[in-house]
Amino acid sequence: MTELSLLLVDNGSLRPNATLTLRRVAENLTSRLGRLVEPVSVLHSSKVPPALLDEMPAETLVPALRRRLHAGQRHFRLLPFFFGPSRALTDYIPGKITVLRAENPDWRDLNVEIAAPLFDLANPDDRLARALAERVDSVIARRQLHQPAVALVDHGSPEPAVNQVRNAVGEQLRGLLGGRVSVISVASMERREGAEYDFNEPLLERLLRQPDLTGPVIVALMFLSAGRHAGDGGDIAEICAKAESNANGLACHRTETLGEHPLIEEILAERAMVS
Repeated sequence: MTELSLLLVDNGSLRPNATLTLRRVAENLTSRLGRLVEPVSVLHSSKVPPALLDEMPAETLVPALRRRLHAGQRHFRLLPFFFGPSRALTDYIPGKITVLRAENPDWRDLNVEIAAPLFDLANPDDRLARALAERVDSVIARRQLHQPAVALVDHGSPEPAVNQVRNAVGEQLRGLLGGRVSVISVASMERREGAEYDFNEPLLERLLRQPDLTGPVIVALMFLSAGRHAGDGGDIAEICAKAESNANGLACHRTETLGEHPLIEEILAERAMVS
């Protein structure tokens, strides 16, 4: 079997900041582990103009694996830059691996291990919640807020297990923040239509319209990078601005994203070393 290759994998984005974040995390992991960790995206990122990526085109997963297979590599471990068991991890990637094995007789011994996501429902710990608590406490200190409300928001997902991750982290966050905040709610940025996706409710825009939610609200971002959703001028910022314009006294304060928090690096380093 060839030497194990480590790939840090995110979902991908058309925004360059997401790829640049992924690269920085991969570089930090390479330094920490003393072995190369390479950043790739499941989809999308290869469409970002290289001029916006320091003239280094982003790689997406299937072409990245195919290129390495041609070079003789056969054994890979994917380190998911995902909070939970997204369908990209449970369905899309395994399907593409099957296709690659059938593509070339020499690739039938392709071995791809997919490590657990950042929050493993089978073996949960509180590091994501601790990272979020630090982000919230930073906003409280910087803005000098007294017992603000907290709205923990993620993207929203068609996969119930991903929603379970968000809710579990929200429960942990309640325990960590305690009396420093008045209330902690969880919300999704968006959802698919249909009753089968109601588990994503409430949406952030609806949560912020609740009449008892006034004064300062810290919007705790369960996002890994500041792309088109969580970045300045992105979807979350627009939702917050609209809510503030429609409510007297509501003031939203967004936390930083989580992707480059040291605890995220710590989790990924452990995933890389699992035998």
